[in-house]
Order: sequence, then C-alpha cells, then structure tokens
Amino acid sequence: MSPMSAKRRLNILVTGGAGFVGSHLCDALLAAGHHVTCLESFLTGSRANIAPLLNHPRFALVEGDVCTPYAHEERLDRIYNLACAASPARYQADPIHTMMTCVNGAANMLALAETHGARFLQASTSEVYGDPEQHPQHEDYHGNVSCTGPRACYDEGKRAAETLCFDMQRQGRVDARVARIFNTYGPRMQRDDGRIVSNLIVQALSGRDLTIHGTGRQTRSFCFVSDLVLGLQQLMELEPNPVQPVNLGNPDEYEILDLAEQVLDMTGSPSGLVFRPLPEDDPRRRRPDISAARRLLGWQPEVPLHEGLGATIAHFRMQLDVATPRPVPPQPPRRRAEQPDDPWIQHQGAAE
Repeated sequence: MSPMSAKRRLNILVTGGAGFVGSHLCDALLAAGHHVTCLESFLTGSRANIAPLLNHPRFALVEGDVCTPYAHEERLDRIYNLACAASPARYQADPIHTMMTCVNGAANMLALAETHGARFLQASTSEVYGDPEQHPQHEDYHGNVSCTGPRACYDEGKRAAETLCFDMQRQGRVDARVARIFNTYGPRMQRDDGRIVSNLIVQALSGRDLTIHGTGRQTRSFCFVSDLVLGLQQLMELEPNPVQPVNLGNPDEYEILDLAEQVLDMTGSPSGLVFRPLPEDDPRRRRPDISAARRLLGWQPEVPLHEGLGATIAHFRMQLDVATPRPVPPQPPRRRAEQPDDPWIQHQGAAE
C-alpha cells in the first residue's frame, strides 16, 4: 500500500517529473489518488516517460526550469524536488547550469514551499560523499569531495541544496526532508545517459564490447527504482521530521566486473569486455548504510538485482527492438580485452 493511500487527496508538485525516477514517482502518486503537477524542462527528461499520463484527470504538465521562480496558483501540499541531470555525462555537459539547477532550483522550490506551507523533499545524492574514505557511508560522514574537479558542479551543488534545506528547516520556514539517493536503475533509463547499468545493457544488446573503466574492481550498490520511489514517499510522510538526511539505496555491493558478467549472461550477448581509463574523481567504493532508513521509515529494498536487471533488460530490448535470444549451450569463458599498461587505470573507480 502506498504510504499516502489512506490519507486525504493531496496536491503535489514533482520537479523533474518526466525523468527516470520522477516519472515513476508521478505514477505512484497518481495511483495513490493524488493530484500531481509535473514541472519539467525536458533538458534530460523524456516526454515518452509521461505520455501515458497526459490525459489523466489528476495530472498536469508544466514546462519550465526550476532555475526560474515558479508560481503555482492552486494550493500545494507537497513538493518533491527531483530536477537535475543525475548522470556524469549529462551533468558535466553543462556544468554551470547543473550547479544553478541544484542551488537556484532548490532555493526557488523552497520559497514556493514556504509560500504554500507545503512539505518539501530534496532529492540529494550519494555523490555528496565523494570518493569516500568511510565504508559503508553513513549520514554522519562528511565526505571526501573535490570542490574543483569535473564532478563538483553536481557534488557541491547538491551539498549546497542540502544546506539550504536544513537552514530553512532550522529557521522554521519549511518542513524540509533530504534523501541521499544511491545508484538507481530500472525501466525508463535512457540508453545514452552514461550510467553504468544502461551502458552495459545497451552495449550487450547491441553486440558491442562492454566498456569497463579502471580495473572493474570498484563497487556500486544498485537499487531498483520501485524500491527507491517507495522510500521517497515514506520519507516525505514521516512524522515528525527526522531533521537529518536519510540514505536511500541498496546495501548489497557489487564489483563492476560482476555486474558486467551478469548483464552478459542475462542478455545472452557474445560481447567481450574492453577496459578504458578511469574518469577523474570517480569513487572507488560505494555502499549505503541504511540503518537510519530502516529505523525511521521501516524501509529497505526488496527487489533483488537479478530481478531488477531482467526488467531493465526487457525495457531496453523494446527500445532497441532487439529480439530475445534463443537458449544457447554453455559457452567458454568470455574474452576480456587486455588492460592498458597505464598506472592511472590501476586506481579502482567506475563511471556512474
């Protein structure tokens, strides 16, 4: 049952509502009986993600950028601020706009929440921990972030957005909550968004060698999108306000090489692996400590990686119009391209 299904019908604004996570959140909120307005710039969101909702009587689409102040005529009860590119390739493409989306966008939406007396949830990120020296990452950890590197527009932008939330919370101006989201995957990811799950699946289905950055021994923890969306709703509706950020992610940790092998096995792809240099400031290990989410929300991920990958692969098969392969007999070990003799690659990191 949705955490809000037993409550009154709410008027909810979702910024970035045509994005990967945002569109799933819009679906869940509508299913719970609420009125949902999607504020979307379509810089990275997709019209296809919300096309089934456009004729829904309780759904409205407003095209706009959170960097511009926004006035909503009807009462708002909840604001979910998910607006911002979330993959390195996308947020590094226009780093100035990324920073402004994080900072000015959060400031504008917090001002809107204050005007309406609406509860506010900021979608933050595990990137605030940088390349962490603490493992797993707990909300009390202050992080190891490069404030001048190529990822800083996103990392520092999200840290600044968190600061705005907690300052306005302390001043009693807004009931603000902050979710630190770890790697999320599932249907509606875009094929060219540069995230590790979509990259590997698209390459496998296209018959191309899978790109591994660094040694492939770096780790990530992958949370299926439906689990994340439930956690976001539960954090929004938590009473009283937890007055702290809350990690939302899957604590199961996988090496990138293990993920690649699972993708190859599940797609039936004959592709090999090719190794490339590691991007600058790429984290070596990432795994959330979700003890706060378990304690405060009673939340933990339920969808295992194999099941979630199956749904995601099916999504990309449809996007790419690739047929499901027939069963094949056991194959010899897959070839792996030689790693270049470059000490830079020996640093254990991975692209998102």
